[in-house]
Amino acid sequence: MKFPSLYHFILFVTLLFYGSSSSIAQVKQDSGFEVKGFHLDLRIQVMTPNALKAFAKELAELGMNTLVMEYEATYPFKKHATIANEYAYTRAEIEDFIKYCNNLEIEVIPLQQSLGHLEYVLRNPRYGALKEDRKDISQVCPMQIEESKKLFSELFADMAEIHNSDYIHIGGDETRLLGHCPLCQKKVEEVGTSKLFVDYMAMICKLVVDLGKKPVMWADIILKHPEAAQELPEETIFVDWNYGWKINHFGDIPQLQDQGFTFWGAPAIRSHPDNWYVTDWKTHFNNQERFIPYARNSGYEGMIMTSWSTSGVYGFTWDVDYSVVDMVQLRNTYPLSGFRILVASYAETLNTKDTVNTRDFIQKYAKERFGLSEKATDSFLEFLYSNPELIVDGKPQRSSSIDEMISYFNPIRNKLKSIKVTSYAEEFNHFKLMADLRMHYLNFKKVEVRYNDPSYSLEKAPLLLARLDELLAEAQTLNERFSKLNKGFLYDAEIEEQNHLRTQKLEVLYDRLSKLK
Repeated sequence: MKFPSLYHFILFVTLLFYGSSSSIAQVKQDSGFEVKGFHLDLRIQVMTPNALKAFAKELAELGMNTLVMEYEATYPFKKHATIANEYAYTRAEIEDFIKYCNNLEIEVIPLQQSLGHLEYVLRNPRYGALKEDRKDISQVCPMQIEESKKLFSELFADMAEIHNSDYIHIGGDETRLLGHCPLCQKKVEEVGTSKLFVDYMAMICKLVVDLGKKPVMWADIILKHPEAAQELPEETIFVDWNYGWKINHFGDIPQLQDQGFTFWGAPAIRSHPDNWYVTDWKTHFNNQERFIPYARNSGYEGMIMTSWSTSGVYGFTWDVDYSVVDMVQLRNTYPLSGFRILVASYAETLNTKDTVNTRDFIQKYAKERFGLSEKATDSFLEFLYSNPELIVDGKPQRSSSIDEMISYFNPIRNKLKSIKVTSYAEEFNHFKLMADLRMHYLNFKKVEVRYNDPSYSLEKAPLLLARLDELLAEAQTLNERFSKLNKGFLYDAEIEEQNHLRTQKLEVLYDRLSKLK
């Protein structure tokens, strides 16, 4: 097969990977998107106001024009102050940040979840009547139309008062409880899941449209249940979040495009299975390299890079009658402070008409940003491309044993630690800390496996306790490094909380064994 140009060859390969469709007949030839944005997840790891400004400035320098702010409980609502948590910004801080961004020609879009991912609201008795389920408090009941209309009209109006953006992001993703309660089950039986979802989200969208804004919505649910999509306002913009899978992973996107709906795309630089101990760098680089050109050529009008600090799934401490005492996230990733290389790669891919070769970009970044030699760059690449393997129920996902995982990763870690940079040493120190956190994780898992082995007996407790003593001392050093690198980026109290959560399992096992001495 012959191609008239390199551009058409790249398009062919991209479509081959992601799939093709009849609606991709007219290919956009320009290199840009109207919306070049970044999504900030502030559900945990809340950035300080100064860190927000520094990040926005860097985004502007990299050519971006939009920030989507998922405030969750950090937004200080006037009429709903109950929602705010201990890390909530003041209204003055948010107003100042928006003004700062506008001076950088960055538009700030507020994101307020309106159906799912609402644990931070529904944990409060004030909103208890809206819950779809007593135990899984992630979602409001979409049959509670009038009650939800009152709440979200006030939340959206408050955000519109401060934010001068043309858009409000209304969330709408991962609403896994659709059709769960008796009222919703009945409606699904009568008219289907799509109608249940769309009737509710159409009400939410209208609230936004009535404020003179355009509603932006995650696309996964409407793609799974598209039958009633045409009943949504024509102003609705769908965001196709694709973190490395084939196109149409959730459903038929071209079908909705053919109905006249606008699409933005959303890759990720932090997502599952990323956590404190592993980042799937290769997948995130490839996600950008492949998905962004596809989205450009498929008529997507915007691109929003997501960066998830957590999965958005929580565990709870319950009181009687399933009243929430406290809630904690089930997964944490390394803070955004350590991912500048992926932000820069995103900007490069966003602003380049042709496909960016990831390996070439990393080599260039390593040389120009850190002053690395060719040998050091190879070691850096080896770290970034190392297997992001986790241990589940005491067993590695692919390796034969944890010892094999350690034998594989430790030389990679040691080569990375030996690298000397000539500039931006603090940024590079994040990579070194990530590598050491991973090795710490593997060594702790070895102890945990021994504790859970059928041959374990109380006589072996002192040996395990001695090893845990060493790991606790190591954890303290790692916590100090984490604190130093993230001071000013996160609040001091949150850094302390993150360190506690990261070492908690180790400390719990240590306490259990120490009582057996």
